[in-house]
Amino acid sequence: MRILLIGAGGVGSAAVAIAARRSFFETIVVADYDRDRASRAISGHGDRFVAARLDASSADAVAALCREHRITHVLNAVDPRFVMPIFDGAFAAGADYLDMAMSLSHPHPALPYSETGVKLGDEQFAVADRWVDAGRMALCGIGVEPGLSDVFARYAADELFSEIDEIGVRDGANLTVDGYDFAPSFSIWTTIEECLNPPVIWEKGRGWYTTEPFSEPEVFHFPEGIGPVECVNVEHEEVLLIPRWVDARKVTFKYGLGDEFIEVLKTLHKLGLDATTPVRVRGVDVSPRDVVAASLPDPATLGDRMRGKTCAGTWVRGLGRDGQPREVYLYHVVDNEWSMREYGHQAVVWQTAVNPVVALELLADGVWSGVGVLGPEALPPVPFLDLLTAYGSPWGLEERNHEWAERHPSAAITRRPVQG
Repeated sequence: MRILLIGAGGVGSAAVAIAARRSFFETIVVADYDRDRASRAISGHGDRFVAARLDASSADAVAALCREHRITHVLNAVDPRFVMPIFDGAFAAGADYLDMAMSLSHPHPALPYSETGVKLGDEQFAVADRWVDAGRMALCGIGVEPGLSDVFARYAADELFSEIDEIGVRDGANLTVDGYDFAPSFSIWTTIEECLNPPVIWEKGRGWYTTEPFSEPEVFHFPEGIGPVECVNVEHEEVLLIPRWVDARKVTFKYGLGDEFIEVLKTLHKLGLDATTPVRVRGVDVSPRDVVAASLPDPATLGDRMRGKTCAGTWVRGLGRDGQPREVYLYHVVDNEWSMREYGHQAVVWQTAVNPVVALELLADGVWSGVGVLGPEALPPVPFLDLLTAYGSPWGLEERNHEWAERHPSAAITRRPVQG
């Protein structure tokens, strides 16, 4: 396996550190618009890694770099505005493709908060037949959310439930960053995109529909000491992916943002600073959102200032295999102290990066295979979860239905082993 990893930011650099400990690949070419950043990402990780410069907005440039290095798999680790040129470039070069965020959405022009327009991933699914005909795979949304959360949904359907009423991805953390009043732990460009777009919900019989940003707040209790966090509706790929392969009556995504974060995002929107269309400032064309991103600290550099844990997971309720009501939360927690000590990368980017590396190893070994444009829930979940645990980052399951737990005391709470 010869991999082109595009993007040497926080997630890309963490993926290098994780992959460096594994033997399943021959070469990883790490490409970035800033070649020096790519060189820093691979420094100290051995001669299986090569740095390159790449303009990810050019499908032709992506294809040329793939051909130059005889690439078999392209891993997209840049923000979602570059999905389509990288996706198209990989196809043109005859490589398989993986990403952690899908092609961008565009709200309904007249009814943005009730009806969908162009949905996340629509541009990629529109050409799925080409990938099938070519006998190649585009595995989309294989980060942590989307990604591991989708694997959890498939695992619940295969192993835990006979009927599913609702699948709700729930993300929360108790992370703090010393010395900053406002310092997002993930790409602010991507965060603005997903949080200010109309959130999507899926219901059987109705299909996909939208609601207003930050709607339907609920307090969700996260495990391992994180505790209660208020979560709100946010646009996310899981809602567009899970219903394609998993039978459920409803699918939602809610994110624990916090009042301060929501107010900052609302203010950016009011001021037009979330816009991506360039404006002219003193003779220079500049995107307001790019200015915001450049003004904030790089999330990849915050690890030594961060404290706490981040949790990604999938809450599922329905009927268990015994036909009785059941409710579970399948989750994955990463402690920032652990990820910094073990890998030198902060928890949020490390948690995102580990999942595509696990997926690549499953593809290299032939455990995962397929053709077309696929989501993680289209593939067997158990090998993924077993290998994730073997990477030293186990997952967990909590029963949230007390009556079910009383009937099955030996399975009442499945606690994951402690990291490290």
